[in-house]
Amino acid sequence: MSDGIFNIGISGLAAAQAGLLTTGHNIANASTEGYHRQSILQSTAIPLLTGSGFFGQGTQVDTVRRAYSSFLENHLVESQAQASYYTTYHAQLSQIDNIVADGNAGLSPALQDFFSAMQGVAADPSSLPARQLMLSAGEALTSRFNMLASRFDELRAGIDSQLASTVGEINAYAQQIASLNTRILAVQQSPSQPPNDLLDQRDALVGKLNELVGVTSTAQSDGTINVSIGNGQSLVIGQQFMKLAVTPSPVDPSQLDVGYVVGTGVTPLSAASLQSGSLGALLAFRANDLDAAQNALGRVATGVALTLNDQHRLGQDLGGVLGGDLFTVPPPVTAAKSTNTGSAVLAASVSDAGALTASDYRLTYTGANYTVIRLSDNTSTTYATLPQTVDGVTLSLTSGIANAGDSFLIKPTRNAASDIAMSFSDPARIAAAAPIRAAAAITNTGSATISAGTVNAPPPPDGNLQQAVTITFTGAGTFDVAGAGTGNPTGVAYTPGADISYNGWTVRFQGNPAAGDVFTISPNTGGVADGRNALLLSGLQTKNTLAGGTTGYQGAYSQMVAAIGTQTRQMDIIAQAQSTAVDQAMQVQQSLSGVNLDEEAANLLRYQQAYQAAGKMIQIASTVFQTLLDLGR
Repeated sequence: MSDGIFNIGISGLAAAQAGLLTTGHNIANASTEGYHRQSILQSTAIPLLTGSGFFGQGTQVDTVRRAYSSFLENHLVESQAQASYYTTYHAQLSQIDNIVADGNAGLSPALQDFFSAMQGVAADPSSLPARQLMLSAGEALTSRFNMLASRFDELRAGIDSQLASTVGEINAYAQQIASLNTRILAVQQSPSQPPNDLLDQRDALVGKLNELVGVTSTAQSDGTINVSIGNGQSLVIGQQFMKLAVTPSPVDPSQLDVGYVVGTGVTPLSAASLQSGSLGALLAFRANDLDAAQNALGRVATGVALTLNDQHRLGQDLGGVLGGDLFTVPPPVTAAKSTNTGSAVLAASVSDAGALTASDYRLTYTGANYTVIRLSDNTSTTYATLPQTVDGVTLSLTSGIANAGDSFLIKPTRNAASDIAMSFSDPARIAAAAPIRAAAAITNTGSATISAGTVNAPPPPDGNLQQAVTITFTGAGTFDVAGAGTGNPTGVAYTPGADISYNGWTVRFQGNPAAGDVFTISPNTGGVADGRNALLLSGLQTKNTLAGGTTGYQGAYSQMVAAIGTQTRQMDIIAQAQSTAVDQAMQVQQSLSGVNLDEEAANLLRYQQAYQAAGKMIQIASTVFQTLLDLGR
């Protein structure tokens, strides 16, 4: 009997010692990231059957288990992935918002200064200082466009750098998870004896990986896990892992995509499948916000350049020469998909700045037709042949032949802001004057008057624009026209206030002409003090020339700023809400799995007392045994 008491004491001593070891381990790892509180699982030893019944044989420690709930862990991991996504997204959006919303460094002050200088030229066209001030303001405006575009380019380069570093971290975590799978497989004897600390380390790595790219982990029967990303693409399979890399996009070589390393190449992953974690946020921000912001800024730059160029070419400079372009702006960017099999070369040009959108486009040849998709809303249009004009952009094949499936990316305004510049630096070349002058003969006897005349858009002007034309009234209701390019019509009906257009100009008559009254439209020689075209140029500041005639330069820029500001604010709210959700999920998870030092201190006392009691039992068993020995002497 004393032998049984002794064994029971030994088992209690061992159980108490295991409890002390586990409790001490919990206390030591109270601040260890990813650690789950551990506890021993005890059961009674098999009892001994005697004639007097079953007598207990003490206790045994079956295993050490983690305080772990897969539901709570998955909820926490998902919350952390979303928080990482929105936090990263908001950080990127804030950078754009800070760029465009700056009252001093934004575009609005430069636009205002340029048109104020232009109004100075309209008020005093012969003043070289006023003209020089306008050119300087134009240089400042283009520099402001260039500066804003360079900031966007820096953001894009920063995203490429972050993509590369994030992919490197993903690869490192995937490799470590695969390595831990190997270690767990080697040491785990059975599912009932899990290597808790290794499992914690692996779970912590999965959590960190999940913050970078949304993952799904699937437990296997052998104790390993498989990890997948996106729409189920494998990243870790047991003891093996797939390596990711960044690579130029086959659709847009100027942009980096993320893909699998396969042999010596990289197979791109669809960005649409990576919608979680910081990696997903970077890809989504670039596609949805950075591209749109650059395109929107480029649309303003293109609109400013082309509409002002059009009007400037309708004027005349100090030397009497018709105006040229006031600004230079690059043409749309086109990129052939790297997998194209045909030899076709696509070209694009802006034919209507007012119809431009802030979207990119994709043109695909089906073998019979050309389909153009506006990527901002996936609106598609099909054409049998090229050239065709879509949203103010004319698309044409300059050479080669397209094969079925060939695709091209078109970015109408992406680089406009970065490369816009003034076309000349000579103030005398500003076409402030109108190239024509209308006058009435001093011998006229009627009360009719003629307007100063305007040059008809669009440019280039009619080749006969500056040919002298004479309009002679043959009566109160008819007139004859004489001059090169007019066709010399006779007996033309006269309506007061109606437009009369020939050779690319338009004039109006008011009043009652008399038979024999003569009016001439001739070149504006010596018109150095004429500011009519400068006045029309300055009027474009408030004219709705963009977005289908619904807004002007400042309005288009303000819309961009407002859209970015609204999106940034919304993302800030979502990020804060998701951060709160993570805190709540962490609190619930920690209430089950976290180490409570007060509770562990109580456990120390409990196991200490159990240890002492078991030791006392062993001491008693020794005394009883000694008594038996003494009786036998």
